[in-house]
Amino acid sequence: MDGEVRINPYLGGNFAPVRSEDDFELTVQGVLPPGLSGVLYRNGPNPQFEPRDGNYHWFLGDGMIHAFTVGGGKVTYRNRWVRTPRWEAEHAAGQALWGAWGNPMTTDPSVLGVVDSAVANTNIVHHAGRLMALVESSAPFAIAEHELGPKGFVDFGGRVTAHPKTDPETGEMVFFAYADDPMPLSNKVSWGVVDARGELLRRETFEAPYCSMIHDCAVTPNYLLVPVLPLTGSLQRAMGGGPVFAWEPEAGGRMAIIPRAEGVAGLRWLPTPEGYVFHVMNAFEQGSTLVVDVMRYASAPLFPRADGRPGENAAAYLVRWTFDLESGAVAEAPLDDLAGEFPRFDERYSGLPYRHGWFAGQSRKPGDVRTDSIAHIDLATGVRSVFVLPEGDAVSEPVFTPASPDAPEGVGWLTAVVYRGAEHVSEFVVLDAQDVAAGPIASAKLPRRVPFGFHGNWVNA
Repeated sequence: MDGEVRINPYLGGNFAPVRSEDDFELTVQGVLPPGLSGVLYRNGPNPQFEPRDGNYHWFLGDGMIHAFTVGGGKVTYRNRWVRTPRWEAEHAAGQALWGAWGNPMTTDPSVLGVVDSAVANTNIVHHAGRLMALVESSAPFAIAEHELGPKGFVDFGGRVTAHPKTDPETGEMVFFAYADDPMPLSNKVSWGVVDARGELLRRETFEAPYCSMIHDCAVTPNYLLVPVLPLTGSLQRAMGGGPVFAWEPEAGGRMAIIPRAEGVAGLRWLPTPEGYVFHVMNAFEQGSTLVVDVMRYASAPLFPRADGRPGENAAAYLVRWTFDLESGAVAEAPLDDLAGEFPRFDERYSGLPYRHGWFAGQSRKPGDVRTDSIAHIDLATGVRSVFVLPEGDAVSEPVFTPASPDAPEGVGWLTAVVYRGAEHVSEFVVLDAQDVAAGPIASAKLPRRVPFGFHGNWVNA
């Protein structure tokens, strides 16, 4: 059922791909909340074939959707590859056809510039009746709910980030994107708005100071904030044998602040505090100040320096960045001292002042991507509660679901997937979002594992 190709750390252990698509009805331990009815969709990299070159990175595998359907006291599981044109081409060929990061020197000439190279492996979101697999290097790829079959690319004018934000007041989906530029590793960035019906309202492009790996953004009722941080991309460096993406702190970070009503005509730039950010928890407006809560690294993990030296094994911590639009002042304040990643919150409060947040913690080994705990932080009191897994286990991003549409903020459940290291299998877990330290109130173990992935979301039945 599982196949492992041990070439590098991202192809061994629970990073290794699974080779089968399965459907299981799982045995439930504990009691599922009667009000929890829907599907936890998760997305992550799962390469079909052995990579063509030796520098395969975790970010590059084919997307695979893992769906846990909850209802009537039962949990069922289904997994399917995201059948993009790239997946179909490689499936027909029976081998990998693209090189790492799209390297033309190691990509099969038969597909170079002919077949879309998207893998749609990073996130899966539901908006305007569409279920879409996302990766920032491509347009969204629509997936059939429940069956998980392919429905094709969605045209929002080009690429879309893996982390669009939905405005809870308007239903609009606001996004940034790498601009569609014929020049690889361009410094051009787009932003856009899709209305609550799924129609593109606006898309504009602006130039950043340099090409940056931009993974997430922040949205408030009046602004979009796009962090351009010095994890730089360079075609010239890559052609000279250097890393495609590298940490260059001397380039400095900048925050693009775009008024949603005015667009790029009102774009302004402010410096950011030092460090790198993959993920934003939430953001809101406080008078003339924009408040952005992020998981901040001292340096970009998983990537080398520009001269090829290995990067540091940095850890991320939850901090608050503030940008005063009147004075231009920028500040950072710590919110918690537990290392971690994959921050989530009650998305009914997206872009608004909020109190409760959750993230996957690194209680034993800060900086280890194999997060071993689930943390809840009360931002009003600063109190943190944590559930720590047994040593050798790891947990995915915890996804919050409110107990009802009108439940108080933070009252509901967390769903996640736990990798049980000793058994080499995975387990779906449900926790009370207000009592994380008590551990799972219900769980359902798979007969095999779910590889380490990135993001997911809950869709109510």
